[in-house]
Amino acid sequence: MSDNGRRDRSWWGWGWEDQALSDQECRSYAGLMEGLAADPMPVPTVADLDLPAPRVAAPASLAHLMADTPDERASHTYGKAYRDVVRALRGQMDSPPDLVARPRVEPDVADLLDWATGAGVAVVPFGGGSSVVGGVECPGDGFAGVVSLDLTAMNRVLEVDTISRAARIQAGALGPVLEDQLRTTGHTLRHYPQSFEFSTLGGWLATRAGGHFATLHTHIDDFVESMRVITPAGPVETWRLPGSGAGPSPDRMFLGSEGTLGVITEAWMRIQDRPVHRRSVSVAFGSGSDAMSAVRAIAQSGLYPANCRLLDPGEAGLAGASRSGEWVLVLGQESAHHPVDTEVDLLVDIARGHGGVPSPASTSTSTSASAAGAQRGPGGRGEVTRDGAAEAWRSTFLRMPYIRDAMARVGAITETFETATTWDRVEVLYESVTSEIGAAVTEITGRPGLINCRFTHVYPDGAAPYFTVIAAARRGSELAMWDEIKAASMDVLTRHRATVTHHHAVGRDHRPGYDRQRPELFAAALGAAKATLDPAGILNPGVLI
Repeated sequence: MSDNGRRDRSWWGWGWEDQALSDQECRSYAGLMEGLAADPMPVPTVADLDLPAPRVAAPASLAHLMADTPDERASHTYGKAYRDVVRALRGQMDSPPDLVARPRVEPDVADLLDWATGAGVAVVPFGGGSSVVGGVECPGDGFAGVVSLDLTAMNRVLEVDTISRAARIQAGALGPVLEDQLRTTGHTLRHYPQSFEFSTLGGWLATRAGGHFATLHTHIDDFVESMRVITPAGPVETWRLPGSGAGPSPDRMFLGSEGTLGVITEAWMRIQDRPVHRRSVSVAFGSGSDAMSAVRAIAQSGLYPANCRLLDPGEAGLAGASRSGEWVLVLGQESAHHPVDTEVDLLVDIARGHGGVPSPASTSTSTSASAAGAQRGPGGRGEVTRDGAAEAWRSTFLRMPYIRDAMARVGAITETFETATTWDRVEVLYESVTSEIGAAVTEITGRPGLINCRFTHVYPDGAAPYFTVIAAARRGSELAMWDEIKAASMDVLTRHRATVTHHHAVGRDHRPGYDRQRPELFAAALGAAKATLDPAGILNPGVLI
């Protein structure tokens, strides 16, 4: 806790400082794998850091919006990927932003971009800072300095259209902040990435983030009605429309643009009534082929479950959802209008038809409207039924980033990469990744590691496998080893024509794979758009283009 009683975000790792695992808890994880250190790396304080002096000063007209304190600069240097955590633990802060700007209203953004364009200063839009692909760091080579443009002071729900069921929301609103405001009218955006607490609407839009729904509404794109973007060349605002066939969509140009084309300041988003009925169940499979066939049948059934996460034996064991080496499918459905038991029973019947065995155990809780109103995130509101395996997976899912940090402190490479491909290639891709990356881990680190997988999102025509790599690294070589493993994974995905990212964005880490995936003429068109909207090239240089 800070001196004013408020919770503090960790400057070096994931989430809240008071939720980070203790040294003793880190030591307990060190015993899980041969080769890990007995004692965790110490966590440096900001006072321990040797930050280079700012290269640029704020102009008098904007000084009230900017800060250059070590705390601000250190906490805006990196995102929250494994590479970021290791560098922060080492105190390796070679390229912190020179200034951190916090605009309060949209004209502040325009003024900042005008000054930066004239001064030759790079600007990196910053939401919650939860990027895991190097999307918010910037060395600033060739620029007079770098400003991290933190939008979290622009965090209001400005307007709710209850007739059309849409809301105009400022881009700097963190997940809990916008949900708290929507709750007052009985609505929800219902977009819950794992980073929900620590990411913003603007960040979701700029990275085309994936969220809570495993089917149908899988990405933030599905909730966008219109957007407003401030570019160095001027503002862009699209019309509010439920749909349109009028040429290429301007919203689509800025969705996924990762801060390179403009700064998203607000958006009209489609909202929903808050769900009051939920049920989750788990189904075990002895065979991966059977499990994948069941998930494909569910994805093609038209039932569109809210949750349809398939865990391979390693992932299920890590989450505490299985102790016997089975594949585990976690299914969930929710509704604001009707009980969901019939739909869940139909989903379970499909899984049973492919050899699945539903869990006989379940836990059931019912929360009152007043109690539910105090809860945030994908957790309960209304009537909730969730079995033991589903609850174990959910708890581990929310806790895993903190565990990742703890394992990094004892020398473990603990990182993820995710992809998507069509059903005819899913099983072959899974086998190739687990075998080839497993072999690469052994060759690079000198010891076998763990390669686990879960399917986070499923579609009628394909699925999104999400792989976790856990391996013991040599102290001092963690980053080099992970970079080799990451390069091997990009090679495998590219060879199978699977996307280099399904929902984590491109950033700097995925640029090599993205350059191979995108058509060359599209790259040229994107470069032309960049030149028109950002003639001086100050916005997040090095990302996408």
